[in-house]
Amino acid sequence: MELGTFSISLAVKDIKASKAFYEKLGFGVFMGDVSQNWLILKNGDHVIGLFQGMFEKNILTFNPGWDSNARKLGAFTDVRQLQRQLKAQGVEFQTEADESTVGPASFVVVDPDGNPILVDQHV
Repeated sequence: MELGTFSISLAVKDIKASKAFYEKLGFGVFMGDVSQNWLILKNGDHVIGLFQGMFEKNILTFNPGWDSNARKLGAFTDVRQLQRQLKAQGVEFQTEADESTVGPASFVVVDPDGNPILVDQHV
């Protein structure tokens, strides 16, 4: 099962302080808007998202259809197909992608320890 490019989305208290901290670790702003309280930072192939006030917990994030530079892939497994595969294995969903749509969609599952996993397709 190919879930797409991986990042961790961090629920931060102070986005400016978090940005400054991660810049010390070699991360640089890749996308986002600090005035909207979200930034995506990269260090090589490693990607983290900083999100202030958008969710309660850190989230493991996968993006089907994107490479690590947010460029569309020529071929990938659609989020709805991934959802069907996981449902067939008995995985429970917190939110689901609408099976009647095409293009961007997402779903959320939660691992046994309560960690949310977002599969978020933008293409």
